Amino acid sequence: MAFEFTDANFDEQTNSGVAVVDFWAEWCGPCRMVGPIIEELATDYKGVVNVGKMDVDTHSAVPSRFGVRSIPTILIMKNGEIFDKVVGFASKTALDQKIKAALA
Repeated sequence: MAFEFTDANFDEQTNSGVAVVDFWAEWCGPCRMVGPIIEELATDYKGVVNVGKMDVDTHSAVPSRFGVRSIPTILIMKNGEIFDKVVGFASKTALDQKIKAALA
């Protein structure tokens, strides 16, 4: 199951290693299309990469800090810094390649 990022836990959870953060909202159609892919990646990378989601309707400080204006936006974080970013729908293959690059 994908991790639930919040304004309160974001820095701690993305500070070291690789993390994938899907900024989404319940009402967003493309977000609902990406959701199952994020869940699959969370299972595939369990214990290696912290893969999760952040609801932008509930948590606004972190999305504002990173300038998230369109959703879905997926950040690939490495040691607290943005390694890569995807705005809009992305396939599992595309995200998998970006995660592998971050882990290399």
